[in-house]
Amino acid sequence: MAQPDNQSKRFFESLSGAGKSIAVLTSGGDAQGMNAAVRAVVRMGIYVGAKVYFIREGYQGMVDGGEENIKEASWESVSSMLQMGGTVIGSARCKEFRSHEGRLKAAHNLVQRGITNLCVIGGDGSLTGANLFREEWSGLLEELVQQGLIDEDAVQKYSALHIVGMVGSIDNDFCGTDMTIGTDSALHRIIEVVDAIMTTAQSHQRTFVLEVMGRHCGYLALVSALACGADWVLIPEMPPEDGWEEKMCQKLSALVVRCLGFDTRVTILGHVQRGGTPSAFDRILASRMGVEAVIALLETTANTPACVVSLCGNQAVRLPLMECVQMTQEVQKAMDEKKFEEAVKLRGRSFENNLKTYKLLAHRKLESELPHSNFNIAVLNVGAPAAGMNAAVRSAVRVGISEGHKMFAVNDGFEGFYKGQIKEIKWADVGGWTGQGGSLLGTKRTLPAKHVEKIAEQMRAHNINALLVIGGFEALECLLQLYEARSSYEEFCIPMCMLPATISNNVPGTDLSIGADTALNSIVETCDRIKQSASGTKRRVFIIETMGGYCGYLASVGGLAAGADAAYIYEEPFDIRDLQSNVEHLTEKMKGAIQRGLVLRNENSNENYTTDFIYQLYSEEGRGVFDCRKNVLGHMQQGGAPSPFDRNFGTKISAKAMLWLTKKMNETFRQGRVFANTEDTCCLLGMRRRALVFQPVVQLKDETDFVHRIPKEQWWLKLRPLMKILAKYKTSYDVSDSGQLEHVVRNIQPKESDPSGAM
Repeated sequence: MAQPDNQSKRFFESLSGAGKSIAVLTSGGDAQGMNAAVRAVVRMGIYVGAKVYFIREGYQGMVDGGEENIKEASWESVSSMLQMGGTVIGSARCKEFRSHEGRLKAAHNLVQRGITNLCVIGGDGSLTGANLFREEWSGLLEELVQQGLIDEDAVQKYSALHIVGMVGSIDNDFCGTDMTIGTDSALHRIIEVVDAIMTTAQSHQRTFVLEVMGRHCGYLALVSALACGADWVLIPEMPPEDGWEEKMCQKLSALVVRCLGFDTRVTILGHVQRGGTPSAFDRILASRMGVEAVIALLETTANTPACVVSLCGNQAVRLPLMECVQMTQEVQKAMDEKKFEEAVKLRGRSFENNLKTYKLLAHRKLESELPHSNFNIAVLNVGAPAAGMNAAVRSAVRVGISEGHKMFAVNDGFEGFYKGQIKEIKWADVGGWTGQGGSLLGTKRTLPAKHVEKIAEQMRAHNINALLVIGGFEALECLLQLYEARSSYEEFCIPMCMLPATISNNVPGTDLSIGADTALNSIVETCDRIKQSASGTKRRVFIIETMGGYCGYLASVGGLAAGADAAYIYEEPFDIRDLQSNVEHLTEKMKGAIQRGLVLRNENSNENYTTDFIYQLYSEEGRGVFDCRKNVLGHMQQGGAPSPFDRNFGTKISAKAMLWLTKKMNETFRQGRVFANTEDTCCLLGMRRRALVFQPVVQLKDETDFVHRIPKEQWWLKLRPLMKILAKYKTSYDVSDSGQLEHVVRNIQPKESDPSGAM
């Protein structure tokens, strides 16, 4: 940790909540992940010394008041709620709060308890209501004085009401944030259903029409269409043109010859989408936002406008609440006026990019409509399998064909390359690939260095003009070796691009990799089951080993999402004293109401403090207080169907990479051939903070620790204090990044960026 005396950094130890009261409420429709947000607000509030209150049943509870509705929260009262869907403190739509009398009652109830800080989790309606309440606050207090319900001192003491909002809604219809709490979990539910329906649809050759939620926002429909490769999507931002029925029938008749007699079934998913366990993404998003909301409340002054904590790329940012609400209303207005292109733009860059990618992949153009190019592009997977690789390959193949190129698939990585396992791959060959886990092309860790000559020979034989490599750390090493071989072999003087795909998320140049989200979800799912077992047996601590090589991403972020007590990783060295203090911490914990513990350990965190060693140490030191069990998760972290996030992340970055390769091939085409030997023609496409960036692999060398196969700097390390704080450890937390109120950026000029919601 950096030292607090460093002037450029701000640490939240200097922010004290002593003497402050914070109330948290959930309002409007429920969404998975709301509980994680409530838990984070309560624990962070208590941690900084504030009093925290639950307001039950949303604004209704605030208006009704009473001990049952406005109740002080304790550390234990938010235990075991991380994995629960919905909202434990209840939510209701409240007519009374819309009236002046209702708000007067609410103000009285808050003042009685000295609450002047509100944390509101809900949709745009709930947040607008909160802002109105804030604006009327001083007037309401004056009225209460006139009615003799409070005295003048109270008006002075509680003169300002501070509000911070978090958007909890499965619709993702709020402008200013890439993802709202609950959206990712709703996508999980939709994709689970689609995967199940797919098998019956194929068995009977039926057409299925699925209706998803989202009210006036097409986000859920669009993103799930992208994630499952749907043939058709109907959304309010892009209503079908006149005569769409004809077009659809033509498309079907091309498939089925007989337009009639094709069986159709309709499935309306309904409230299933709102239920179930929150995904790992939603838990992390909600936990980060909850902590950020408390810091925002501690930093507010009397004239700070109400703000909403939102997500941009993978950065938590604060935006003025009313700017966001205003823009959200503008979208609706544009749709009412049938200005659909404007509506899509107002929805934000992420939405617009999803739509572009969907249009690019969904419908195959006729041969006569395709541009003609003489370029050949090869696609291959390198390294260990990661969920989402197949979605990336499908996207690459289809975008390549749409651009008029010939696409070649290489089986078994560079090993297959030098053995000549290369064949042309067509549009139909990759149908249904998005939902498949693992790697259908086959993947190997073999590096090309020893076989450079044979690989060059194969490239010459198939006239390969560009290369797309999808894989983990090995893929980066492969690209570096091929780049270095350019001086000896002209065959490698072609545009090359790498897409990071590894569950370990240890590739430099990108904050996220394809496959890491699926692995996190499988870790979190297992931890939930294990915690359930531990709470049944009482006084039991589980030690869980995760994969990731030397990279502690899965252990740290998985620990945050599963509510772990500790996570041991290589990047944060630990010694016997740390292990001892963890044991003492757990011993103390067992005296309270929560009698279970969960500790994660990354597989290579320390060569001597192995999982067995830690298990034996805990067993001995905890004797008589708790018993201990260990669990090595192993290769199940690689498997399973890809999560919606991985499918779409893979699909989108792959499409972007193909367009980049096309551009580079055209730029470097001279005298009948492609010749590219500059640094910027051998790149990695990664997500950096808020944007997708192409970075020359040579420049990434300095950022990489090749011995331990990890980047030298990793963004998620600053999330580690959150896990410790939420597990009741005293720690230091750097809040320099946040604190500035930003403004909503209108998506009018195109930018090289697509924050598709990130971990």
